[in-house]
Amino acid sequence: MALSCFPHISKLAELSDGTRYAYAYAAAAPSKSTFLLLHGFPSSSYDWRHQVHALSAKGFGVLVPDLLGYGDTDSPAAVEAYSFKRMSDHLAEIVAKEGIRKVIGVGHDWGSGLLSHFCIWHRQCLEALIFISVGFNEPSIHAFDVDAINALTKQNFGYSTFGYWKLFTKEEAAELLESHVGASSALRRFASDMGFLPQSDSVTSLAYPADPEAWKSHMGPVGAAEAWIRSNRTSARPTWLSAEEVTTHNEVMSKKGYTGPLNWYKSAIRNIDTANNASLSEQDKHVDLPTLLIVSDKDYVTRADIQRDGTAKWIKQLRIEELSCGHWVQLELPDKLNELLEGFADEVDVRTGD
Repeated sequence: MALSCFPHISKLAELSDGTRYAYAYAAAAPSKSTFLLLHGFPSSSYDWRHQVHALSAKGFGVLVPDLLGYGDTDSPAAVEAYSFKRMSDHLAEIVAKEGIRKVIGVGHDWGSGLLSHFCIWHRQCLEALIFISVGFNEPSIHAFDVDAINALTKQNFGYSTFGYWKLFTKEEAAELLESHVGASSALRRFASDMGFLPQSDSVTSLAYPADPEAWKSHMGPVGAAEAWIRSNRTSARPTWLSAEEVTTHNEVMSKKGYTGPLNWYKSAIRNIDTANNASLSEQDKHVDLPTLLIVSDKDYVTRADIQRDGTAKWIKQLRIEELSCGHWVQLELPDKLNELLEGFADEVDVRTGD
């Protein structure tokens, strides 16, 4: 929630198609790169807080939007509004509005999916790419076949990885998730003292688990996420999230609800970008930009092995770093991630002569 989480550097801009985006922006010092930080689900610009403060303190620029459907940005109810091509155009307009020549694009989770399309449609805006947890996703004319992915991953790994998509693409999913996130401040304080999240925080507890292994049994298998949420299950709060940070996160997600965020999943299932992607040649989908892929050995949904193989097929200049943590790299290992971002930016400057 850019406007309240980063009040001194936040802006609200109306774009040419009437869509309003909230974002945090701190300009780069001379000769320093600007990072475009794109969050995933269920998240917002707030999940980049450790990077915003650390990178800007080193003189790097940061441009951090609440993506469509989240925080202080507009949240259309229509699935068609969540076209990757349309959202890529939005990013390009924001970059131009701030007078930034080029950015280093950084995506996490769904932010990586958007970054994949942004670098295809607006390559001129980018000097380099960094994918975290989720690698490059080539634009396709085919809908995302979640049933095939679940069957294949169950066969190969012993559990399905994307079973939660079956819940997230149901019409009633937003209402279910909204009824199981957030709690009164008094209840939160009591639960925090006990080391647990309050019962109505089952969504947050599942999304941000203390033990990454929980996703093998409660997130990936078909029906498991819905069973967890409907039964109001929670687990211990991870050490890398304070009670206050959980409160802020839930306030962010409660502001607009889950209809917009879940539309990202529905748009992929329906492949609303089919016509746009059909206009691309096979060569158009290959990327020749310096690229860093950061994966985790304890991410049991967006698995490191799958991300490595999928990204290497399309990216020519690829460097891969594997860290020992779960899915939420920017929260679990913020100092290490910041070190990698800063180092890669310096490498890119040397390579390009900027």
